[in-house]
Amino acid sequence: MSEPDVTFRDAGLHSNLLRGLNLLGAGLRPLGFELPSLEPDSIVRAAKKRAGSDDFGGTGWEEALEVLCLSLHLEANLSTFGRMALRGLLTNALETRLRLIRHAADHPEVRDESIERPWIVVGLPRTGTTLLSLLLALDPTVRPLLAWEAGSPVPPPDLATHAEDPRIAASTKQSEQLQALNPAIRAMHPMGATLATECVTLLFLDLRSLLIETQAYVPSYGKWLQNTDMRGAYAMHRLALQVLQSRIPTETWSLKTPQHLWSLEAMLEFYPDARVVWTHRDPAKVVPSTVSLNAALQSLGASRIDPHAIGAEWDAKLHHAVSRGVEFDRKQGDDPWCAHLLYADLMADPVAAVRGLYAHFGAEVSPLHEKRMQTWMRDRPQDVHGRHRYDPADFGLSREAIDERYAEYRERFGVPSED
Repeated sequence: MSEPDVTFRDAGLHSNLLRGLNLLGAGLRPLGFELPSLEPDSIVRAAKKRAGSDDFGGTGWEEALEVLCLSLHLEANLSTFGRMALRGLLTNALETRLRLIRHAADHPEVRDESIERPWIVVGLPRTGTTLLSLLLALDPTVRPLLAWEAGSPVPPPDLATHAEDPRIAASTKQSEQLQALNPAIRAMHPMGATLATECVTLLFLDLRSLLIETQAYVPSYGKWLQNTDMRGAYAMHRLALQVLQSRIPTETWSLKTPQHLWSLEAMLEFYPDARVVWTHRDPAKVVPSTVSLNAALQSLGASRIDPHAIGAEWDAKLHHAVSRGVEFDRKQGDDPWCAHLLYADLMADPVAAVRGLYAHFGAEVSPLHEKRMQTWMRDRPQDVHGRHRYDPADFGLSREAIDERYAEYRERFGVPSED
């Protein structure tokens, strides 16, 4: 019998149950018991057993797992529930990798699938990337990466059963349980099994991903991640898309994650014809909003959090992302390697903004795509689940410090202040 899959799925919803679970774990800790195990070997054994395979298709993930598990042990202050959730997340990622590699071995033709001219949105969080990716995905010729597909790409869904795949219900339940544990998250970020999601989940198949840093405070892993070779992660990213595309053909994909800014060279090595869009917004709005979201997510699995530490960590992380992006942009000279889109322009007229992006890449928005975007904007107002409210001071942040730190970025791309 496989061990339970606990990524906010089956650990129980009721707050009293979670408190009891965490108290039990705290009582066992002085006796030398840290349950469940976050030792790399234990996680690998569990993933192999669940997948029924031991071929990981490479070894780069091993170093990532070692660094990550050590960081979780020393820095994350995980509760018992947090340990269960993070072990589940890591085990699931490695199990999915094993299944993906085996599927590709059994169906070698999937590696011939060509991922052509994908839309890739690389802006920081809270800069309109979710809205933009949703609007791009309304193009009938564009396929979004859906949340349930990213979490479980194998076996790939097919056209006949895609709409009723049981993994949709499982993903919906997971999302609902996460929101039940912290209802405020609904106002911070749209969630849903059939909504477009960040492709950061696919990078996590190599355990090199910002995904884990939204779930736990792991600064040592974060520093390692910023300087690691990302080509193995993009190899898994592409393979997952190839497998998904092999059963449901599409002309192109809509993808997004701010992590691409850290590794634009590797991303473009694997997707050289990508239509890249960099969204821009006042960092004084972006940084505290992102910190607030990640503090809320980390609090679910931590016995305690330090809001100021999370603020400093994510401020540095976001600044690193735009700095790497600025450096890459400077090296390109006059080469228009991406389209730039201001958040203010996107929010003022989303349909016109998408029209402008298509024109930038030598294409036109079809009448059906435009009608779909208009309908979506009418039916899905931005504050459908309430407004995300936060105080930057709670995280040790101030507008003055952020303005100073991000001055070069704002000046280079003409990013206006929102005050």
